[in-house]
Amino acid sequence: MTSLDLGHLAYLLLLGAVLVFWVFVQNRDSLGKKAQAAAAWGLIFLGTVAAVGLWDDIRRTVLPQQAVIAEDGRIELPRAPDGHYYVTLELNGAPVRFVVDTGASGIVLTRSDAAAAGIDLQGLAFFAQAMTANGPVQTAPVRIDRMSLGPFTDRAVRAYVNGGEMEQSLLGMSYLQRFDRLEISGGTLVLER
Repeated sequence: MTSLDLGHLAYLLLLGAVLVFWVFVQNRDSLGKKAQAAAAWGLIFLGTVAAVGLWDDIRRTVLPQQAVIAEDGRIELPRAPDGHYYVTLELNGAPVRFVVDTGASGIVLTRSDAAAAGIDLQGLAFFAQAMTANGPVQTAPVRIDRMSLGPFTDRAVRAYVNGGEMEQSLLGMSYLQRFDRLEISGGTLVLER
């Protein structure tokens, strides 16, 4: 701080002290209520300052983002508050959000995600069957022309469209095994090629 900044700060502190003194002198009869109000406003101010100061940490916790580190050939996915790992891939140029599911053998798309990726839902034949935690479901095999995650692009990727209701598309082992390394450490899923 320069001497001019210190002078401004001293002036503002003196002005603030005079204003506080004036408020207390004018309201001698109800000092208890004024002190309570001042304490409440002080806590509101401190809470606001804390929230602004911690906003990046709060946002990272509530809405974790995937990190693509292209030069190392590495993808880092933070664990979401619900305990799962989510990743957004481009399917034929359309962004599709997946839940990473190491218990699923393949890639399973919801109908809406398949439509977003340009797959014709009317021409699908739901003749395949998959076993889920909720029992068997009908699926339709499809091929995704182009599937990209950061710097990695795969072509003619086999997937399935779920015939039933499903909240989120699943990214299973048929895609995850394309990576040389898959590791979960410290709340982060690391994929490397």
